[in-house]
Amino acid sequence: MAADPQGDICALSATAMADLIRGRSLSPVEAVAAALDRIERVQPALNPFCFLYDEEARAAARAAEDAVLRGAPLGPLHGVPIALKDFTPTKGKTTTRGSRLLEHWVPDEDPVIVRRLHAAGAILIGKTTTPEFAFSSFTRSPLWGQTRNPWDPGRTSGGSSGGSAAAVASGCVALAEGTDMGGSVRIPAALCGIVGLKPSLGRIPMDILPTCFDSISHFGPLARTVDDAALFLSVTEGPDDADIQSQISPRALPRDLPHDLHRGVAGLRLALSPDLGFYRVDPEVAANLRSTAAALEAAGARIEPVELDWRAEIVDAWYDTWAVFLAATVAEYFPARQHDMDPELVALVERGLRIDAVTFKRLEEVRSRQWRSLSTLFERHDALLCPTMALPAPPIDASEADYAALDAEGHLCGLDMTSPFNNVSACPALSVPSGWTAAGLPTALQIVGRRFDDPTVLRIGAAVEDLRPWSAHKAPLWA
Repeated sequence: MAADPQGDICALSATAMADLIRGRSLSPVEAVAAALDRIERVQPALNPFCFLYDEEARAAARAAEDAVLRGAPLGPLHGVPIALKDFTPTKGKTTTRGSRLLEHWVPDEDPVIVRRLHAAGAILIGKTTTPEFAFSSFTRSPLWGQTRNPWDPGRTSGGSSGGSAAAVASGCVALAEGTDMGGSVRIPAALCGIVGLKPSLGRIPMDILPTCFDSISHFGPLARTVDDAALFLSVTEGPDDADIQSQISPRALPRDLPHDLHRGVAGLRLALSPDLGFYRVDPEVAANLRSTAAALEAAGARIEPVELDWRAEIVDAWYDTWAVFLAATVAEYFPARQHDMDPELVALVERGLRIDAVTFKRLEEVRSRQWRSLSTLFERHDALLCPTMALPAPPIDASEADYAALDAEGHLCGLDMTSPFNNVSACPALSVPSGWTAAGLPTALQIVGRRFDDPTVLRIGAAVEDLRPWSAHKAPLWA
């Protein structure tokens, strides 16, 4: 099989790589070898991976190449190397969730999403780093240390899918899996200058938690193109009884993904909120948001600035929900293993343990007020545009506590603007690059759609990619 005609295999999208493999212009063996070589160069600087499956991936690539040469049926991701987040269990492989508490846990089965990725022909090349139990917007853990940003190693890659984002942004893989409970796909995607999707709740079955009734948790892709994010969704979506909330009849993705997703935005009505009503937003983030909205307007979308009646209480409601979630997950290890855990996680769990059942139930009232406001907006608009992050990537040594204060005007000096949309999880939210700061750091646009309307969110993201292409921007550590 011929070598990649485009020169740099690692620069290919997953969609292009799969097409070349099907056309016998690229060998899966070459694709996996290129990925492993890139990882070897990137890992010491960024630390995106905690496990590599070198020999297993090479063997899978040889089998994938043989299938191509035999003319066997090929899946949509046949021969494409991918990465999974270390939060997601994998059969027969250690899954630590970034914690000493699970340092030796070897799951005995794959969740639905992993089985579907394998069935699509993807080749698992490694597991990516995550903060302990995915609790933080900063990817560092007592077990694996810190993961750094490809655009500036002195800054965080974001979290909690920061390893997956750094791996994609530095060219190690074209496609990686993440989980999103408060922005954990969109946050690192935004800070690393790539694409991240929180699908609508239940679009991809969530079967890796102790409960299948959780209302904030999602799987999602990290990718360099919107087409790749849509491809990931197309091979992993669909109902399964492992998750009672998985969607029986989701709004179908287009059959011809690239053609239908790139049909433009003419006639779409898009609401624009630079601050969601209560965030303090960095001026360069706001400027890039306005420029991206102007490009969409010039392409025929109707952009309408809106005032949301939201307050910081909706972030507090999410934060308390998250604290209770974590307390339910790890409280069994208190106090015997508390000393082995990240102190910030311990503090968050202790917060969750202090919240009584009635207080927890009343958080739904805050979420309901938020939804009623948003649903009214969606009566007149096809989607909401806002920043993904209020700031560019923070320094590597910053922490969550640095982004919790209110300024003199009562605006939240927060980092992410993602967690509000985990309160209303039926609404898909896509993060795409919106530009770069003067210092060369990426900023991002967040596109939030109506309940279960993932196709429209992806269509708007594809339009942004067509109007303001980001593929020419390579992180300094790309080489």
